[in-house]
Formats: sequence, C-alpha cells, structure tokens
Amino acid sequence: MASQLTKKTACVIGGTGFVASLLVKLLLEKGYAVNTTVRDPGNQKKVAHLIALQNLGDLNIFGADLTDEESFNAPIAGCELVFHVATPVNFASEDPENDMIKPAIQGVHNVLKACSKAKTVKRVILTSSAAALSINKLNGTGLIMDEKNWTDVEFLTSEKPPTWGYPASKTLAEKAAWKFAEENNIDLITVIPSLMTGPSLTLDIPSSVHLSMSLITGNEFLKNALKGMQMLSGSISITHVEDVCRAHIFLAEKESACGRYICCAVNTSVVELAEFLNKRYPQYQVPTE
Repeated sequence: MASQLTKKTACVIGGTGFVASLLVKLLLEKGYAVNTTVRDPGNQKKVAHLIALQNLGDLNIFGADLTDEESFNAPIAGCELVFHVATPVNFASEDPENDMIKPAIQGVHNVLKACSKAKTVKRVILTSSAAALSINKLNGTGLIMDEKNWTDVEFLTSEKPPTWGYPASKTLAEKAAWKFAEENNIDLITVIPSLMTGPSLTLDIPSSVHLSMSLITGNEFLKNALKGMQMLSGSISITHVEDVCRAHIFLAEKESACGRYICCAVNTSVVELAEFLNKRYPQYQVPTE
C-alpha cells in the first residue's frame, strides 16, 4: 500500500494521439500512475491501444473535450505533472479559425484552469510545434531559428499560404499558454518538436507520419504540403517521436528546466529526403527530380 501512496501521478491530455500514447507508455514504464483524457472513451478503435497499455501499470482513461472546461477537473485532480499534448489537426480544413485556432486556444485555457484549481500540479508541459517558431518573412539561406523566435501570425492570416491554419493555431495556443501561466503562477514548459516520424501505437496512421511518408506513398496533396512546409519554414526538420516523448519527461522531472525547448534531430530538404529514400529503399522508386 505504501508504494501506492508514493507513486508519482501524471495526466496526459489527448491520450489517443501519436505523441500522447507513446508518452503514456513511457510514463507507465517509469512507474508513474497515469490519468489520460480522450474525447470519446466509448470509441473502441480510438482507445484500444490505451486499454492494452493498462497491462503496464496504473492507467485511468477519462472522457474530456478541449472545449469543455469542467471535463478536465477530474483527470487532473491529484496529479503532479500535466502533459498537454492534444491539439486539433486538420490540414485540409476549409475553416481553420473554427476547426483549429479557437479550439486550440480554448483547450489551453481549459486545461490550465483545471491545473490551477487542482492545487497539486507542480509543472505543466505543453507540446507546441516548430510551426509556432519557424514561419516568417525573413529571406536568405542559413537562417537559424532558436527558442526566442515566434512564427509571424500576421503573415499567415493575411497571406493564407496552404495549411496556414495549423501553424497559426499552434503559435496562438502557445502564446495563450504563456500568458495564462504567467498570470496564474503556473510552472510551464513548452516542447517544440519538428516534423515527427517513427512507429505509432495508434491504429490510425498519425497525420505527421502520413506527411513525412508522402514521398514514398506518392500522396500528391501531402507531397505538396511537404513542399509548402519547406517553403514556409526554410527546411524539412525531422525528429523521432520517441526522442520527443523522452524530452517531455526529462523536462518535467528536471527542476532547473524553464521556458521553451526545441526538439529537432535533422534539417533537410524535400530533394535531399527524396534522394535519401530512393537510395535506401529503391523498391519504392521515389522520384528525385
């Protein structure tokens, strides 16, 4: 019984996602008791991989919706660490304002309000994105972005380049999180991963894996999105999902950590990536022109 009382508790918001489900697994393996939230706990296809993870340890699954403030009180109550990983993603959205931007900002406020109420939360780790940092009107090559940089939302909302809604939502949500955290004295850290690849525990293929695999699958819409990403941010920057999850846990546990942290393993381009894949996997005949 004593070990139950001393077990550290963490809450992972958005447990059905690519990053979140692996994060849940790693936390359970480290001996944490984990609460996770999903939009629809009754959807077998979406939660099957989480139910399987219950064999690893103490995992409770709660229903919660980013737009419903009250729904986060129960899963966050009693937790020391909260990982806010959930974000609405719809690259093909016709109405990014209502599909992505508003719910992302509302979700940040609702989760942080619940953290404030809980009185047990020592630190919140928010998963942001390189899309919140690297998109601007700067010209030239060899430009280096660091943790001080922010994406230019005015440029995105006025010129509306393809898939502009996603970077706008990630930037505005992260800024909203910092503002709320400062006003309410919440210890917040943001992790800023670049395009994530790697195996997923989910039954559905994650959107970032679809995107990074588009040169192999030949999906024209996503190939164009990859080119658009390079055009907007200057490179195709890639990170392994497992490194991103380990970074979340490391920063949660490292007392001296503070601020924003970029998580990126390699910077490349669409052409370099095509050449690499073509050489490594000739059977897929990835076009390199």
